[in-house]
Amino acid sequence: MTAPAAAPSARSASLTQHLLLWSLGALVAVWGSFVFMGYQTGVHEADELTDGHLASVASLLLNLRAFESVEGVHATQRAPLPGLKAHDYQQSLSVVQWSAEGRVVAASGSAPVPKFDETEGFADLNLGSPPVAWRSFSQWNADRSRKIMVLVAVRERDELAKDIAEHMIEPGLWLLPVVALALGLALRRGLKPLYALSDDVAALDPTADQRLASQNAWKEFESVEASINTLLDRQQAAMARERRLANEVAHELRTPLSSIALQASALGGELAPEAQAQALDRIRQDALRAGHVLNQMLALARASRAELDGATASVDLAALARNACAEYAQAAWQRGDELEVSAPDALLVRGHPVLLDLLLRNLIENALKHTPARTRIAVQMGEGGGEHGAWLQVCDDGARVVAAGDVVAAAPVAVDSLHLGHEIVARVAQVHRARFGKAPAPAPFTTCYRLDFARESLLTAG
Repeated sequence: MTAPAAAPSARSASLTQHLLLWSLGALVAVWGSFVFMGYQTGVHEADELTDGHLASVASLLLNLRAFESVEGVHATQRAPLPGLKAHDYQQSLSVVQWSAEGRVVAASGSAPVPKFDETEGFADLNLGSPPVAWRSFSQWNADRSRKIMVLVAVRERDELAKDIAEHMIEPGLWLLPVVALALGLALRRGLKPLYALSDDVAALDPTADQRLASQNAWKEFESVEASINTLLDRQQAAMARERRLANEVAHELRTPLSSIALQASALGGELAPEAQAQALDRIRQDALRAGHVLNQMLALARASRAELDGATASVDLAALARNACAEYAQAAWQRGDELEVSAPDALLVRGHPVLLDLLLRNLIENALKHTPARTRIAVQMGEGGGEHGAWLQVCDDGARVVAAGDVVAAAPVAVDSLHLGHEIVARVAQVHRARFGKAPAPAPFTTCYRLDFARESLLTAG
């Protein structure tokens, strides 16, 4: 049984919040840039408006000759009006008029009378004690008999500029929360297909024969759904294979274990010495058979996790084959078998040394265990052509020996054990992206199992 899927951690990050934060961050950055530019533009336009106002008043007074009947300094204070700001109508303008000789002819407003000079145009002045900043514009009339200067306090001009700028950015500041709320709702609605896909994946039962069939036909999800279905197919195939192997292993172990129990029970009674010896020998053989099956299962488990745990290296298949055959030479001699190696001096491939050694030993051991005595067994390898980089095969002529009737003390054939050995070889081949299977046997051999490595696995010696 598989463990139930773990519940999402309370600390898991939310993709919706992640996207919302990044979107709001980008929005605030862009919005802040526009607000800053709008504020600066408002200040600049207000300054230009004030300067234009000063120039317009000066030109108007020169043309109307309004100060010819006024002498002395006059200051008319603005009447207090509810809700009227200091800069609303610019009533605090000050005007000074000089004669051609520099004599003050008339003055109006609260600004101190500046010193006379011949220059015209805009100027920033500090007048009074303590000094107060004023913005001024001065102009001569056509015959240069009179000069007029119009002044406004810089404080009032700046207040006007600030007020205009704030009115320009205020709608944007009010609109930002509304846009953020609309953006959050849009993101949540836009991610609804992803939520649905997540629910469909969470509802999958890996132990059942299920596939992901999402109701959201979105192009971006096609590769995700295909990958999940591929993983499900592989997992279900692996689980089916594991169940089949478990049944076979259970069947393979049941026979020797039952025999061991039966022989042990018989030893408890009165048996002749010859029968006791036979029972003990039978117990020994059954224990060895059960141990062999367990060793095969352990090797199968090691092959299954090697792809995750082990690192690949340069492996000399020829050297592995010679070492393995040397270790099995005694067992082959006792059966009257011939064990040979046909390989180049070196054949280097990229792979897991332990697993490739396990593969070779299983093929040789299967040939020794599941063929009659006096069998010729050969381990052959070389560099392949086409799409294959290297090949390895183990061949025997066991069928020829049986056909010739030259069978002496043939070993009992354990079909399930043979299947486990081939399953181990197939797993190792899968880890190395190689192809394993039965191949046509070259004469004089009758049975041959071959492993073809991919071209990219072949390494150049030296």
